[in-house]
Parts: sequence; structure tokens; C-alpha cells
Amino acid sequence: MNKLRQDRQFRPLPVPSVEVHGLFGDRQDAICESTAEVLLDRCVEAGMLRAIDVEQPSPGIVIPLQAWSGSTQMFWDSDLGKSIETIAYSLYRRPNPRLEARVDAIVDMYEKLQDEDGYLNAWFQRVQPGRRWTNLRDHHELYCAGHLIEGAVAYYQATGKRKLLDVMARFADYMIEVFGHGEGQLPGYCGHEEIELALVKLARVTGEKKYLDLAKFFIDERGREPHFFTEEAIRDGRDPKQFIQKTYEYGQAHLPVREQKKVVGHAVRAMYLYSGMADIATEYNDDSLTTALETLWDDLTTKQMYVTGGIGPAASNEGFTDHYDLPNESAYAETCASVGLVFWASRMLGRGPNRRYADIMEQALYNGAMAGLSLDGKTFFYENPLESAGKHHRWIWHHCPCCPPNISRLLASIGSYMYAVADDEIAVHLYGESKGRFEIGGKKVELAQKTRYPWDGAIRFDVTTQDPVRFSLSLRIPEWAEGAALKLNGESVDLSNVTIDGYARIEREWRSGDRVELDIPLKPRTLWANPQVRQDTGRVALMRGPLVYCAEATDNGAGLNGIVLGGDISNAKTAEIAELQGAVALDISVARDKADDWGATLYRTSPPKVNQATARFVPYHLWDNRTPGEMLVWVRAGEVGR
Repeated sequence: MNKLRQDRQFRPLPVPSVEVHGLFGDRQDAICESTAEVLLDRCVEAGMLRAIDVEQPSPGIVIPLQAWSGSTQMFWDSDLGKSIETIAYSLYRRPNPRLEARVDAIVDMYEKLQDEDGYLNAWFQRVQPGRRWTNLRDHHELYCAGHLIEGAVAYYQATGKRKLLDVMARFADYMIEVFGHGEGQLPGYCGHEEIELALVKLARVTGEKKYLDLAKFFIDERGREPHFFTEEAIRDGRDPKQFIQKTYEYGQAHLPVREQKKVVGHAVRAMYLYSGMADIATEYNDDSLTTALETLWDDLTTKQMYVTGGIGPAASNEGFTDHYDLPNESAYAETCASVGLVFWASRMLGRGPNRRYADIMEQALYNGAMAGLSLDGKTFFYENPLESAGKHHRWIWHHCPCCPPNISRLLASIGSYMYAVADDEIAVHLYGESKGRFEIGGKKVELAQKTRYPWDGAIRFDVTTQDPVRFSLSLRIPEWAEGAALKLNGESVDLSNVTIDGYARIEREWRSGDRVELDIPLKPRTLWANPQVRQDTGRVALMRGPLVYCAEATDNGAGLNGIVLGGDISNAKTAEIAELQGAVALDISVARDKADDWGATLYRTSPPKVNQATARFVPYHLWDNRTPGEMLVWVRAGEVGR
């Protein structure tokens, strides 16, 4: 494969510059129709508005303090921030004056709540006002600020209203005074990363480099000795060795970030840190950060990631355990963690198109992340196991409701992940029916993508330009896309001659009417896990295009572990499922254990008899949208693929 040194800066296309249709459009419609308001309603029901309303008495501690000396109530500002961000993105697609007015009222409350010095945090102003900046390791102050900043940026961009943006900029200005190496300043950072990538967004929308510098400070300080969290605990009268996880690996603060080689700790925190590092690497052209991130990327994607793009197998730390430890039924694989992996992958593309990142972004998006939101936009998954005995179902809300607004804000803004632009290049990272509007060399360019992907692999791009303009168009060719073909204005293009880092790169002067056709065969395929993944020994996973498939009891009856896959699955029959919005199912001939003739004994000396049958597999992200029941991703393998 050809390689190109990329020193240019690619930035995602702004959300309003992309119209999304097809599968992503359906999900955005559900968010506009249901999720955006559902999020706000459930935040209100939890008591979050009372917490920020200075005209009402403080609610006090609504959710009791836990062993780590905090409460999930401390995160309420972040839940509101992400909900505001989701609503902002939804307003691009479908104006909703009533919902916008509700957000305006919340913004007014935050403006009134803000201290004169700029500080803003409902818990530490109204519940524990004497504890400000005393336990950054555990108490999420900067994390909450980060999500409010992201909500403020999105809401300003969607509505033109600056109030929340100005409020959060004042808070960020105050942070610049609080944090640093000057006299009286704190050389600290947040235990739960998030503020770093939020400050980058704030810098980009305001043009103020000081916010980038603060983000860089937080990243550079993390893990340095003398250790901030240790000294902070001593100042606060706490034993620095006595905390719930008892390791700084939990928050990726065990080593300076450029020295970290293995992905450890809490999965969401790790993804947010790496996202912020990637942003700073792009903005400062910092190769030392990029090199560290490449090492961490390889560690995650070759030793610690589920086939769904789910990450973090353990509930005990909501994160990582050790290499190749990927249990299926007990998989934690938090929705937020896959969302965070999409964030990280997207930001790794800031230094140039490279399918090693974009392929994983697509895999995590379509499977590990998108599973977290139901088709109707009203129920959610927090954990995402790859096997269920029928007791794991979507829920309405959660005592720590971080995942619902997280997957919602991602899908509501998905257009900005599909396309990126540099001074003289447009990169298409994700495929789906859409229309992107760009500016290249001061000239307007529109790229209309027409496709039924991921159900069909035929993709067409129609170019419309203000005037003829020269730029490169880079289209990702997925690693799994065997037999992909490309045409420009009806003429075949030799992919081997134009493919750079997994992207077909066409450089020319473009004119209105130019057409590019990309055909990506969507053949069903089986994947085997590394033999060191003991939980998947003798089993295979099914994929078609970017989608992981699973078997559900609603199609196949109970006893899914009795299914044995054998033979050639490339000829599997496809069928569209109307109740899953036209999703493509795979119908495959299988062998299946007969349990009904086993008898009452628990064990016997002969194996079960088998029947030949047909099993139906559906996209994993759609499971538990119909009749509840068992689910299975990794299926027993016969002779398939051997």
C-alpha cells in the first residue's frame, strides 16, 4: 500500500454542513422525535433542574455518598451538558421552538448560578460549597465543566445564542487562573478526563489559543511526579493510599502520557484522554503525542477490543483487565466507552486519512456504540454483552445516566464524523446517504453521497462546484472490502495506483457534474478470535460489511448455543426485516443440537443428536428491539473457515 506523510490538519466538517439520510437519518429522526426531549424530561425527573435553580432551596444530597466519598449526583451538570448538546444538534435537523425555550431556561439558571469569579458547579456551590478543588481525583469538577462547555459550543453553533458559551468561557478563564505552576496555582488535572477535548472545541469556536494551552497543560501534567493526586490527598487530610481503586492506572495517571504503553483503567476515561491527546497532537503538530497514541492504539485494537468495538470487559473498574480477556456474557463494554473510541479514532484522523483508525471508528460506531440506543430513541443500554441468556434488556434511565446523552449526541452529530477537510483535500471516512458542503480555496463544493450503505455497497458521489476547483478526494477502502472497484465519470480507476493509507486519493480539478462510483462488496464473512481469547475458542463471529451479526431467540427459539455454523457462508440468503427498519438479516444453513431427546440426566457418554436447520442472524446493534430473549454473537464453528 502506498503511504503519504500527512502534516496537514484535517478537521471534521461542522454538523450543519452535512445533511444525513438513510440509516443515520432514521436514527436522527428518532432523536428529534423522542430522545432529545426524553433526555431532558428524565433529567428533570431526577431533580437536576432544582439542583441548579438558585431560586429554590438546595436539594442537598439526593443520591447518597458512596465509598469513594462522592455521589453520582456530582455528575448532574455533565448529564445536562450532554443533553443540551444533543438538543442543539437535533435543532439543525428539525427546529423545535418549545424544546429550545426549555434549554434557554436552563441556560438562564446556569448564568444565575455562576459565581463572580466564574466558577460553576451545582454540587460544589449548592451541596458542598467548602469542598471546591479539594479532590480532583474523584469528584469530577473539570469533567462536568467539560461537558457543559461542549453543550455550550454546540448550542451556540445551532442557535447563535452566546449566553451559555460566554458563561463557560468565563469559567475556562477562571481555570486558567487556578491551574498552573505559578504561586498559589494548582499543578493538577481531573481524575476523569473530558475537559481536555472540550477546551479544544472552545478554542476552535472562539479562536482563543489560551484554551488550547490549558488543555495541553492538563495533558502534559498527567502522571508526573511528584504526583498531584498524592499531594492533593495529603493537603486534604486524606490517606493517599486509601481510595476505591487504589491505583492511579484507573484514571491513566500512573505515568506521564507520553510514557504510557498499555491501555489501562477506566475505559471511558482512557478514551477521553486519548481523544484530547490526539486533538492537541493535531493542533500543535506534536509527534511525541502521536507516537504514544499509536502505541496505545495498537495495544487496544490487537489485544483488548471486542469484535463489536466494545471495550472494557470488567464491571469492577468499568474498564480494562488484561490482554485477551474478553468474556462475552459478562462483558461490561459500556456504551460510553465505544462512543469514546469513536471520538478517539475520529481525532486520530486529524493528521490525515488512515483506515487503521477509520475502520475501527466505523466498527465501534455501528456495533458497540449504536447498540446503546433503541430504534424508537426511548430506551438504552449501559452494558453491551455479546451473549445474553435473556435477562439483559434496555432500560429507561439509570442512577448514572451518562450513556443515553452520549450515544445520542454522537448520532445527532454523525455528519461531522463522516467527512473531514484540509486546505486542499476532502476525506470521506464513513459512508451513508448524505450531502456535505465544503469550502476549498475559497470556493464552495458540494458532495452528494447516494447509497443504501451499510445494507448495500454501491456508493455514488456527485460533485457540485461554484467554479472549477482543484483538490484531492480521499475515499476509505475498508480493509475487509475484498474486490472493491472505483470509477471516475464512468472510467475505471486502478485502486492499487491511487490508494494511500487505505484511502483512494483522486487529485484533479473538479467540476459540477463529476461523478465518482465506489462499489464495496458486502459479502458475509466469518471472523476467528486470536487463540489467546479463551472465551471464543472454537467459535466464530459473523460480519457483513461493517456490521457484526448476532442470533436472537425471537428468530431462532431458545438454546442458541446449540447452533453450529459450518460450510460456506458467503452464499447466505439475505432478507429485509420491516420491523427493524429494513435491516438486512442473514439466513444461514446450520446444524443444531437437539435438546428435547436428552432426557433428565445432566451428563451422558454420547453427544446430543443434531438437526439441520436455518438460523437467522441480525445486526448486533439492533438486538433487543423486538421480543426480548436470548442473544449470541460468537457461534460454535463446524468446518467453516478451516
